[in-house]
Amino acid sequence: MGFDIKRMDIYRKVPKDLTQPTTTGAIVSICCCIFIASMLFVELLWFISPDIKSELIVENNDPTERIPVRINVSIPNMRCEFLGIDIQDDQGRHEVGFIENTVKTPLGDTGCLFEAKFQVNKVPGNFHLSTHSVDVQPDQYDFAHEIHEISFGSKIRKISAKNIRSSFNPLGGRSRLDGNSLESHEYIMRIVPTTYEDLNGFKLTAFQYTYAYRSHISFGHGGRVIPALWFRYDLNPITVRYHEDRPPLYHFLTTICAIVGGTFTVAGIIDSCIFSATEILKKFELGKLS
Repeated sequence: MGFDIKRMDIYRKVPKDLTQPTTTGAIVSICCCIFIASMLFVELLWFISPDIKSELIVENNDPTERIPVRINVSIPNMRCEFLGIDIQDDQGRHEVGFIENTVKTPLGDTGCLFEAKFQVNKVPGNFHLSTHSVDVQPDQYDFAHEIHEISFGSKIRKISAKNIRSSFNPLGGRSRLDGNSLESHEYIMRIVPTTYEDLNGFKLTAFQYTYAYRSHISFGHGGRVIPALWFRYDLNPITVRYHEDRPPLYHFLTTICAIVGGTFTVAGIIDSCIFSATEILKKFELGKLS
């Protein structure tokens, strides 16, 4: 007598004539299928959409690298003809009246919207709006301002789309429109390099920063007051690394099995409890409950 492979079947089949369908069972089954379909859809979306993880690493700054800078500032009480930008750093760079990629748009009769794009060395330094580089000096100085953008490096839109808290442009919307017209305004920024790497290995580099503010009255040669709008920066050796991550396929399959098996098991228990309670109630009504 040969070995019967059917003996290995742990999923024994029950003939249909030995089963009893019920309305309650049908309702539980429909709810069970809807719940399973919903959970599988959510899990599929979670598996397809990569998760963004962050970590802190220490990197040595390469002083030969250059950092792109974008500046967009409104100066409502200084005409464009009086404004220029100077760039300095600890490597000895000192550019007075930088004009490349600089746009100055008049705001009414007395104001100016100053926009510029330039690069700075990866060392501590500063850039500032002043009247140092212009041929004609104004009769009155007033560096009251409203900052629209001060940002460094690439714009990583994926981080904003994932609602990750970031500080790529914390000075955006900052304004100082009152105070002494002769005072200089100074923002001291601590820059944190930030990288973003997707699943394909494509990498973007940006720079978050925090800042502190102070105002003061500065005097030039001969005791003359020379106000300006300063942005001083220093770099942090700590780099924030964001990278996309996707769970392995086996994790997704395991989750699916858990959802399907768990839901069917719980639904079966609920259906059995309801059926048993219904049968007991029927016997009670017929007086057969002993």
